Amino acid sequence: MPRFLSTTPDVRLVGLPWDTPLAEWPHAHLVALPRGISRHVVRFIRVGDEVLAAKEVIEHLAIHEYRLLHDLARMDTPAVEAHSVITDRGTAADGTPLDPVLVTRHLRFALPYRSLFTRGVRSETVGRLIDAMVVLLVRLHLAGFLWGDVSLSNTLFRRDAGEFAAYLVDAETGELHNSLSTGQREHDLHIARTNLFGEFLDLQAGGQLDQQLDPLSLVDQIEARYRELWAELTAPEEFDETQMHRVDGRVRRLNALGFDVAELDITTDIEGTTVRIQPKVVDAGHHSRRLLRLTGLDTEENQARRLLNDLDSYRVRTDQQGVDEAVAAHQWLTQCFEPVIRLVPDHLFAKREAAQIYHEFLDYRWYRSEAAGAEVPLDEAARGYVHDILTKLPDEAVPADELSFLDSPSSRSHRLANPYDPSEGYAEDAD
Repeated sequence: MPRFLSTTPDVRLVGLPWDTPLAEWPHAHLVALPRGISRHVVRFIRVGDEVLAAKEVIEHLAIHEYRLLHDLARMDTPAVEAHSVITDRGTAADGTPLDPVLVTRHLRFALPYRSLFTRGVRSETVGRLIDAMVVLLVRLHLAGFLWGDVSLSNTLFRRDAGEFAAYLVDAETGELHNSLSTGQREHDLHIARTNLFGEFLDLQAGGQLDQQLDPLSLVDQIEARYRELWAELTAPEEFDETQMHRVDGRVRRLNALGFDVAELDITTDIEGTTVRIQPKVVDAGHHSRRLLRLTGLDTEENQARRLLNDLDSYRVRTDQQGVDEAVAAHQWLTQCFEPVIRLVPDHLFAKREAAQIYHEFLDYRWYRSEAAGAEVPLDEAARGYVHDILTKLPDEAVPADELSFLDSPSSRSHRLANPYDPSEGYAEDAD
């Protein structure tokens, strides 16, 4: 009998064919999703109304990654969520022992980079993907996580307003420390340059990279942006004691980047003429935490920034600048956000999550209003966005109540570039 390692045991796993190699699992247990590249066998499996990613890997690596992913989750670091490890699976037909399986939860609305490139990505979008990758690497390093295998293949991307948010999907080679030395960070940067250069060359050879983009320039750009962000978050800053406003300026810049300062070390020299400041602890999610506190909406960082901007505009339009922010936020939620989301048919929520829908609705309403020379009413703009934009977008999620939709002929018409065989589910834990 298989053994199950999990902090939250799931009896639904017991009846699955764990004594069969993942590569030979019946289609009835699998879900067709875009696949990436992996040296392991990875499949997306159905477990009740949930989709999980299952990866065959040797036991000590499976347990190591399972525990690391749990640690990263406790630290609120962007990574897939560990579900369980299944061991003692018996042997294959040739008598070879079956490797254990690491199970992680499928990250809804997230895509591997190859799925994004097969849809034809502009150079501006590549820049946004690079930014997301850099922010992920910096956040991991701030948390003391040495990745050891930085690559696009080991990353998933979710839409975040006009940007992307990146998530770690493979911690197999990772190590968690109290903090990282400069040498450890440089080691990860070297690996990133090597792996990403090869991936960009592969995309270029396949005609999937904009001809204006040079792979070497892209990896140089990634390294430069990493160093700029790391310095902004951690480097000390010195100035004259008459320029104390720069303390507030540093905090505001960090907030604008989406980071909160938990502690700021401020020192002066013996004469008291030079001030030196250095952020001690920085936490990502400044805007998302504020939006969650005000409205209960749990979003990505740039989505939160966009929604908070709309909330601020609402307060101005309704002359509520002097009203308690929480009260105004509740009114905005019930009079702006929720009416738009209610106008979206249930079957279209596989295309975008609610916060992304509202962001795109705001863009659509602005363009429509500019063309009309007057503000388009909210209901009219929402219906127009659903009809003109949302209905034409491909699905990017697996709704819990629509798993069977993924295997229908109509769903396959949305899967661009190549048909996805359920037996070849993409590697969410790709290497």
